[in-house]
Amino acid sequence: MTFEGAPQERTGQEWIERYQGALMNTFGTPQRVLVRGEGPYVWDVDGNRYLDLLGGIAVNALGHAHPAVLDAVTTQLSTLGHVSNFFTSTPQIELAEKLLELIGADGRVFFTSSGTEATEAAFKATRRSGRTTIVVAEGSFHGRTMGALALTSKEAYRAPFEPLPGDVRWVPYGDTAALEAAVDDTVAAVLLEPIQGEAGVIVPPDDYLPAARRITTEHGALLWIDEVQTGIGRTGDWFAHQPSGVTPDLVTVAKGLGGGIPIGAFIALGDAGTLLQPGNHGTTFGGNPVATAASRAVLNTIEKDGLLANASVVGDLIRSGLDDHPLVVETTGRGLLIGVVLTHPVSADIQQAALDAGLIINNPTPDRLRLAPPLILTTDQADGAVKTLRTLLDEAEASTAS
Repeated sequence: MTFEGAPQERTGQEWIERYQGALMNTFGTPQRVLVRGEGPYVWDVDGNRYLDLLGGIAVNALGHAHPAVLDAVTTQLSTLGHVSNFFTSTPQIELAEKLLELIGADGRVFFTSSGTEATEAAFKATRRSGRTTIVVAEGSFHGRTMGALALTSKEAYRAPFEPLPGDVRWVPYGDTAALEAAVDDTVAAVLLEPIQGEAGVIVPPDDYLPAARRITTEHGALLWIDEVQTGIGRTGDWFAHQPSGVTPDLVTVAKGLGGGIPIGAFIALGDAGTLLQPGNHGTTFGGNPVATAASRAVLNTIEKDGLLANASVVGDLIRSGLDDHPLVVETTGRGLLIGVVLTHPVSADIQQAALDAGLIINNPTPDRLRLAPPLILTTDQADGAVKTLRTLLDEAEASTAS
């Protein structure tokens, strides 16, 4: 499918060749050269349309070119684009207040430009407790900077850069007994994702986060919840930890917070809000007026348009539509963070076939697919996507049987 005004002077392959000559090879060869987005759809330079079921990896909460974000960014940029943190702006203050309201606890907010920067800020705050040990779950992903990487379990990410900072103890995710054994009075914090995203959308037992809260409280340690991928309505709640009834000490958030505009936040609740004091940390772009105005528009739209409920309804539709396929062991996740566990390690083939069929999905592990579409995805769009995915699963099953 083509759209009016699509660039025709160079093909996607020609642009890829230019990319390879100018950009570092940190991401490998790009799958497509994208030029436009609208709602849950994107188009490439060759005029092909795709239903974006990955949302920039859980970033584009409102899809592409949403009017509310466009209006907020345009209005703010025409008024006040950037100031240093010697000053503040009204969007920054309003957004901090709104985040504390949504999380349901008193605290303080530090704004960053990304999730990994939010992780770095929180990591530094744990050192202010007077302790240095961090307990982290296997399968975790918390970022790629040196501090965040020290808290990320994947060996392939870590090994080229060791030794890494930090005193880290690893425990199996979802295992309360292992967590109990690992935490003592020397531990500064326990860092957990409420649902592990990069590991393939793994959901822990219902009692896991309450147990982590109990264990950390008993030992005077901080409970740090990483909501970078799961937060801002992704799972049908503002924050994925909220159904557990737990109030953490530290929360990190980013991705969907800006709806495509770079922003992150480190939220410290209760007494933890005083851990970082003047001179302890800083940022150039964190709390930028344009980014915080965009984020306020995202949060307002999610509330106004009932997108928390939509995420739950549409997510359930997708899971139920795929759950009974013979190649599917189970579907996991909540809301519009969806994992599809396969009987065979064919996720890369299915991901590529989906792209060729006009669907953008992800294969985080050889036997798992991940979907994180915009919260605006409709039931009709989800129905169409499920039909296409079932066809691709049929083809993959036939291929594995032959």
